[in-house]
Amino acid sequence: MRIMGLDIGEKTIGVAISDELGLIAQGLKTIIRKGSEEDFSEIRNLIASYQIQKIVVGLPKNMNGTLGKQAESVLLWIKELKERFSIPVVVWDERLSTVEATKTLLQADLSRVKRKRVINQLAASIILQGYLDRKRAQNDEDSPSP
Repeated sequence: MRIMGLDIGEKTIGVAISDELGLIAQGLKTIIRKGSEEDFSEIRNLIASYQIQKIVVGLPKNMNGTLGKQAESVLLWIKELKERFSIPVVVWDERLSTVEATKTLLQADLSRVKRKRVINQLAASIILQGYLDRKRAQNDEDSPSP
């Protein structure tokens, strides 16, 4: 089952997908936001192309766990996503995903221009990988001991 991870920003949407086994997340692309119709059309095409069966959307909570303006905006976007697609949507706490993505890109010594091009899809990968890891850990806990 392939899962899509999304990092929703004001200007861009970072997109990542999992492998078919749901073990590894990989950055796919960054969608430049043009408006709801165009944005959701592109997501619809990706869902069809990669046979996506679930979507994980990062929710940018404040460090104290409260929801700020950006989180409220993302929740409205998620509501519209659910109305448009009959596919399960999971909301994932994305605190520090962009910070982690930035650190990774700085360690890779990428220029500011290159970092800007891939930061959102890397953040989407981090969000999705966090979800996949948690899901796998929960399945391991449910497995009987030998």
